[in-house]
Amino acid sequence: MITGFNRIGLWSLYIKEIRRFLKVQTQTVWAPAITTLLFLVIFTVALGGDRADRLILGVNFATFVAPGLIMMGMMQNAFANASFSLLGGKMQGTIIDYLMPPLSNGELMIAIVGAAITRAVMVGGAVALAMALWPGVDMQAAHPWAIVWFGLMGAMMLALMGLLASLWADKFDHNAAVTNFIVAPLSLLSGTFYVISNLSPFFQAISRANPFFYLISGFRFGFLGESDIGNTNMAVLGAAAGVGVLNLVLGVVTYRVLKSGWKIKS
Repeated sequence: MITGFNRIGLWSLYIKEIRRFLKVQTQTVWAPAITTLLFLVIFTVALGGDRADRLILGVNFATFVAPGLIMMGMMQNAFANASFSLLGGKMQGTIIDYLMPPLSNGELMIAIVGAAITRAVMVGGAVALAMALWPGVDMQAAHPWAIVWFGLMGAMMLALMGLLASLWADKFDHNAAVTNFIVAPLSLLSGTFYVISNLSPFFQAISRANPFFYLISGFRFGFLGESDIGNTNMAVLGAAAGVGVLNLVLGVVTYRVLKSGWKIKS
């Protein structure tokens, strides 16, 4: 009999999920790092000359965009990892391997989300290493707490969204649709490559309604000590609290959907 919190079972599933993506780490960790670095190379070369050296939030373009690219890579890979777990089981007929072990719904969710966050951190570390070696990029940390908090909150948010997507999806096309029409646009239109003060008031309002904007800007604040969330540190602290509450709500919704057995239990 297993009573209380099944730590051994949770740890076993977590390690299983880690080993799943580490078996193909060239594809799941290093390839996303190289792809993200290419964004920096392309945009820096495209701007070129004086425009690339023009200061944004007090730093050059490469230093400004690097934290946003790290955060974007972390979020996209957290979603990719969590969205495959249950969907792969449904498609391959091995979903029973997740449902039969003596794990509660909370333990199942924690293990899958935890593994997705781990992959996101590994990809973020690989991207940060590549960025630090790139000429003209200064990766000093002005506020380490913001790097850790917004990095983990961003990875957690996308991991929860990925788990929800895997519960809803019936085939890989459905999962790809969420990636292409929701995750990618929200990532690219979140201020990764620009400050929203350059936009019209209407599009600034749209950007401020995008939770990815606060994650990327807060993460950037951790490196630069500046952000376009607001002019005070209290604005960044408010954003930090906001994304924490949003993750809490998203976690409760994900847990309730998982507990209901929607599309995974007959």
